Amino acid sequence: MERETKAFLSGNEAVARAVRLARPHVIAAYPITPQTTVIERLAEMVEEESLKSEYLHVESEHSALSACIGASAVGARTFTATSSQGLLYMAECLHYASGGRFPIVMMNANRSVALPWNIYGDQRDSLSLLDCGWIQAYAEDAQESLDLVLQAYAIAEHSEVLTPMMINLDGFVITHTYELVNVPGQNEIDLFLPPFRTTNKMDFDCPMSLAFTAGPAYNQAFKQLQHLAMLKASRVIGEVEERFGRLVGRNYPGLIETLYCGDAEYIIVTLGSVAGTIRPVIEKLRSGGERVGLVRIRYMRPFPDAEIRRALAGAKAVGVLEKDISFGFEGTVFTNVSSALMRSQVVPPRLLNFVGGLGGKDISAADIELIFKRLKNSEPGETVEFI
Repeated sequence: MERETKAFLSGNEAVARAVRLARPHVIAAYPITPQTTVIERLAEMVEEESLKSEYLHVESEHSALSACIGASAVGARTFTATSSQGLLYMAECLHYASGGRFPIVMMNANRSVALPWNIYGDQRDSLSLLDCGWIQAYAEDAQESLDLVLQAYAIAEHSEVLTPMMINLDGFVITHTYELVNVPGQNEIDLFLPPFRTTNKMDFDCPMSLAFTAGPAYNQAFKQLQHLAMLKASRVIGEVEERFGRLVGRNYPGLIETLYCGDAEYIIVTLGSVAGTIRPVIEKLRSGGERVGLVRIRYMRPFPDAEIRRALAGAKAVGVLEKDISFGFEGTVFTNVSSALMRSQVVPPRLLNFVGGLGGKDISAADIELIFKRLKNSEPGETVEFI
């Protein structure tokens, strides 16, 4: 039986390895920095015949997702990847994919959006599209990126979910940084991820209508079904992670990950790779007697509102640190966290919004220490603070 191996991979290469293990029927490819090496590696795999897949080099990101929709509509397992302006160019198709209940898996390399033009990483691209009906997950490192891609197919293709899924990797910080990654054996993944089977497809033996029009009398019912499927995905994510852990030996904590939240007075909530900067700062501060903690949001959709409330219930103050800003108001992650806390049955903690990392600006350990200092000496109602 083929065993797990270790390889020195970038985040992009880890994603490509995961896609090969998932055996997609169709890959639609259009290059954009910093995603390009994903589809380059997949092209090499198809050329050397280590991956048997139809590789479509299309003329735009809009066409890439359109091709995946068409392939998924006949029952094919599909993959594509994009970033930044490319993701925004796909925006029309994102809604078609989710409304059609096509379980496409897509990797997005988080990158700033223009103008000014910038190829470095923040999360404004994906967070601006939270309402498009896709499951959204955010990886912290290359290992989690690989594992999330594999889990994404099992989640998206589940009969109670049938919802496309976007795996987000911080541009360059994850996509181009190399680390030692455990790559599962093909036999393990074949047990975890059997061939895709669905009734939501074009079928001459059982004809059905896809991508149809629905007027006022019926349209809302379809949107309600999408919403219910997204809510069911919360349970399915846990089930898939549990099964993945049994077969592969790596366990994941669900929609959020917490660190020292049981007794923490001051907590930072964030998502993505910056959590790796926060962890050693927390260890340093706790060694000095400070009760600080971390909540890393792994899934922005479905949003972990109950998990957020539980994790933050005992805190005095919480800082939401994000690489995003909704101009004229606050960060999108902050809005979601604040909304979850407003439904708490206990007095919620003071909540502050910190925005940093836009256009790839470095967020340092010193910045994290400053955030914790601000949380200790903050007043509610303060405006967004840029770091």
